[in-house]
This record gives sequence, C-alpha cells and structure tokens, in this order.
Amino acid sequence: MNLGVEDLGSAAGRSTLAAMANPPDDVVVLHDGPWSHRFVSANGSRFHVVEAGAGPLVLLLHGFPEYWWTWRHQIEPLAEAGYRVAAVDLRGYGASDKPPRGYDGFTLASDVSGLIRALGERDAMLVGHDWGGALAWATAAFHPRQVRRMVILGSPHPLRLRAAIASDPRGQLAASRTLFAFQTPRYEHRVTANDAAYVGALFEKWAGGRWQQTDDYAEYTEACRTAIRIPQAAFCAMEYYRWSLRSLTRPTGWRYAKLMQAPITAPTLQLHGAEDAYLLPRTAQGSGRYVTAGYEWQVLDDVGHFPQSEQPERVTGELLRWAKA
Repeated sequence: MNLGVEDLGSAAGRSTLAAMANPPDDVVVLHDGPWSHRFVSANGSRFHVVEAGAGPLVLLLHGFPEYWWTWRHQIEPLAEAGYRVAAVDLRGYGASDKPPRGYDGFTLASDVSGLIRALGERDAMLVGHDWGGALAWATAAFHPRQVRRMVILGSPHPLRLRAAIASDPRGQLAASRTLFAFQTPRYEHRVTANDAAYVGALFEKWAGGRWQQTDDYAEYTEACRTAIRIPQAAFCAMEYYRWSLRSLTRPTGWRYAKLMQAPITAPTLQLHGAEDAYLLPRTAQGSGRYVTAGYEWQVLDDVGHFPQSEQPERVTGELLRWAKA
C-alpha cells in the first residue's frame, strides 16, 4: 500500500457505517499462549492483564496503535528467566475499560501505579514503548518508589518531545503530523475506516523496512487493525493525543510539565530505532538529562519505531541484561 497516512481520510465516509455495523468484540485480543488472561481493577477502571512466570514484577506497557500483543516475543523468555511478567492493555485499548475520560498524564501514571499495587507488588521494572514509554517516564517521576528499573523503547522523555516539536520544525514537528491530525473531532472514524487501513499505513510509514518483509509483520499489523476497531478503542487512543496537545495552554498541562521535571531515580535503559521516522532518534537522545540514576542510550540499526517486534531477540536480551544489572 502506497497511500500516505493523511490520504486515507477521503475514503472514511464511504466505509464508516459498514465499520460501525460490524465491529470486532474485545475477545479478539485474548490470544492463546504460555500465559494467562485476567482482569485487574486499578484506579477506578478494569484492565486486561496477560501474566506469566513468577518473581520480581516486569510490567510491559504498549503504545499506539497497538495493544498487549506487541510484547508477544518477550513475555515467555522473561518468564522463563525468573520474572513475573504482566503485559497490560492500557486504558482505552484492547480488552481494558474504555471510559470517556481519564487520558491525562496524571491519571495514566496513576493507572500504572495502581496496577502495580493491584497485582500485589511494591514495585516493578517498567518497560514502555511509545505511549507506554511516556507513561513509564511519568510514573517514575510521580511515583518513584514503585519503579525499580526502567526500559524505554521509541519514546523520548515527554519534556524532551515538547522541546523538540517547538525547536525542530523540519524534524520532529514535521514527523508529528499525526499528533495534530488527531485533534480533529471524530477523526477516530478515519482511523477505523476500510478495516483500519489508516493503521496499516502508519505501520508502513513508521516500521523499519526489514520487518515489513516478514510474515510476522503481516500477521501482527492485521491484528492491530482488528483491535483498533473494537468499539471506542480508536476514540480513546485519540484522547491521549488530544490531551497532550490541548493541555499545553491549560493549568493542568503546566502542572504536568512542572512535575515532570522531577529527576528520574530509577536506572534507565533507552533503546531507539535508527530508522524511527515518527519519534526521531535525535529527539529521544536528550532524555538522559532527566535521569540521575544509571542511564544507558542505544540506537538500534535497521530498526524503525517498533524495536520489540523488529529485533525481538536483541530487545529481549537487553531487557534481561537490564533486569539483572
């Protein structure tokens, strides 16, 4: 498919009614495997959590336009290495609750904090990608005692991203067109039109070329196109982006920015794809200034925006190395 992401909007009107008439049920995200599915109540919502193994908690946080299945290659090896692994569908995604509100940075960080407690643990190693990375950064800033260690994939520190959008018009600002497109009312219908062809185009634009030639890519992107069509999932996904931009001129956003200046005291490993065309490596690279504990930065060659899927064995190895450090 050679459609640009924004070009898909013209087809939305023709297929919106059909998509709304035949939406998938959230059971489509309950994939079988060497893990168990459960629902956990935390911070006033119910979350779908996939668990495997026993030991220190490793909490896996996905991004857009994905769901817990992005960690399909990491769950079993981490569990076999002696960790309790929990991959969660974030608020609004997959089989988790999809409330109309609660997509601000404070509530989302409280979701993560509440999940750690609801799982019966005092702390966790957080592993976050994309929006999951943003939540991990915020949880480490707002609830530092609950974050034992942290691995961030394809996700600059939120304040670093804000600064780059403002100061790099030909780079990060241009790469962030979806952020501005998602502010449009009812844009979620464009996202889900034509069996979520928009999501397929995003993967083509953001993923590294090598992964795109594999069966895993075809199967996984099809699964994500199905999951985003679960009723209200696309709307909720848009709300993350809407709050992040609209809050810039509101007191809640000013408070968020102030509190995000807190030093990150959890040892942090940051992995970023050299070919990430959405969140640029040069944007993410400055994130280490916010970390006062041990910090390591790695650029992954031949990798786009989805390291855990594009180079799963390498990413799994790095997660295990960092967990044991």
